[in-house]
Amino acid sequence: MSHIPRLLKLVNTAARYRLDQVAPQLQPGGLAGALFKLWCLPWSAGAATRLKPEVRLRLALEELGPIYIKFGQLLSTRRDFLPPELADELQSLQDNVPGFSSPGIASLVEEALGRPWQEVFSELSLGPLASASVAQVHCARLLSGEEVVIKVIRPGIEKTIVEDIKLLKWIASLVEKHLPVGRRLRPREVIDDYEKIILDELNLLAEGANATQLRRNFEHSPLLYVPKVHWEFSRINLLVMERIYGTPVADIDSLRAQGVNLKKLAETGVEIFFTQVFNHSFFHADMHPGNIFIARHSPENPQYIAIDCAIIGSLSKNDQQYLARNLLAIFQRDYRKVAELHVECGWVPRKTKVHEFEAAMRSVCEPIFEKPLKDISFGHLLVQLFRTAGRFNMEVQPSLVLLQKTLLNVEGLGRQLYPELDLWTTAMPFLEDWNRRRMRPTTLFKALQENVPDWIEQLPYLPQLMIDTLTQSKQLTAINESLQQRIEEDAIQLQLQRARSLRNGLILAALAAACLLPQFSTVMLGVPLPSLLLGVGAVYLLCFKR
Repeated sequence: MSHIPRLLKLVNTAARYRLDQVAPQLQPGGLAGALFKLWCLPWSAGAATRLKPEVRLRLALEELGPIYIKFGQLLSTRRDFLPPELADELQSLQDNVPGFSSPGIASLVEEALGRPWQEVFSELSLGPLASASVAQVHCARLLSGEEVVIKVIRPGIEKTIVEDIKLLKWIASLVEKHLPVGRRLRPREVIDDYEKIILDELNLLAEGANATQLRRNFEHSPLLYVPKVHWEFSRINLLVMERIYGTPVADIDSLRAQGVNLKKLAETGVEIFFTQVFNHSFFHADMHPGNIFIARHSPENPQYIAIDCAIIGSLSKNDQQYLARNLLAIFQRDYRKVAELHVECGWVPRKTKVHEFEAAMRSVCEPIFEKPLKDISFGHLLVQLFRTAGRFNMEVQPSLVLLQKTLLNVEGLGRQLYPELDLWTTAMPFLEDWNRRRMRPTTLFKALQENVPDWIEQLPYLPQLMIDTLTQSKQLTAINESLQQRIEEDAIQLQLQRARSLRNGLILAALAAACLLPQFSTVMLGVPLPSLLLGVGAVYLLCFKR
């Protein structure tokens, strides 16, 4: 029950900031709602109640810590889902979370490096450049004169994260146990995956490795730039990176003043996302505006700058191919293909009736496609599709949860930059080109080349593998025959046992009747009782004991 203190902290924070008034439609009903209202009474006249509802929500999320701050960050990217005042307030969670001042940055840097900071840096800013949910960033300058930023983990943050994960796991177990959709949603697996992701954020060397890989993937690309990591000065709790100068992607007024082509910028963001997912299978999965800047050169062909690569997503080749083919089929309104792919890749049970699933997909998509493309939200469509697939027992795929979250971020950011963004027509050519490249002879030949060394390595063992396979096949056949014979023998024995039980029951009943009615044999049959018993015994021995 170690999650109870954290649960009480959560309820107390919600009551103190009167979050039931922020979103009345989400407050619990029945007994739980009545108890929560009673819990809120001590804070009914508190200072927090005089704040605007959106401010109260932001302060509550900041107080609760990293997991809740990240939830607020996700919400802030979907301005099409939120009132403008709430979206503006939550936006500050992206890079303007209150920082820490104790212990000081100098002592943290020296502890990580194991030497005075002056031996590595000529300058070190004591005030933070930016502060987020898990870490804080400071400016510095190396002795070589190069400008860098230093990222340090918030002290004591791991304890808060571990407590929240325990609480989420407890809630997930309740959901799986008591809600009809619990098993299908697989909440415990989702929480397990999220635990790994957020704990990996505490390892800044892992973030540095992610940034290096992402930088390598887009080396010399005009689409995306990733700052260089200074590995010689980086540690598990200290990351030193090249300092970049750019305009925050959420600062639309500044981007307009610089003459940035916002339509091109929004479309480039979509292209970057699909390139990462389908070409590299390695995508930045925390693409909220606080982590994205726009380079100040070439405003007509703007370049993105990505920072904070702590959360990275990756798909298996099978998931990658099934996802691309599903998206293409949806774009082309080929609902039969969508249904078949869901069954083929195991996202819905094998026994699912394809024609029924196809009809359900059509009923969701067709009304949406009747709208102008610019009015279609891919995020809304995904939500409706997953809800419909849930009726066919589609299980949540933990490997796709990050992808779904990132896609919602990308679409929300794109529509913020250019409200007329048409994600469909932007993504469709990319997916069609990906599908063509996948089927080209050169691509197939390249895949063949990649596998040839493994085949050659296994070639000397092929005869033995064939012999082992044949031997195992013979053994399995013999086992099957033996099992079949055993099953048949058991069935015969079972029938004999039932016949004997019936026979013995009848004989015992007859003997009991004869014993209870001794006069019956003499008066009614004219045969003395001992003679009757002897006769019955003889019949028993002659007829049944063979």
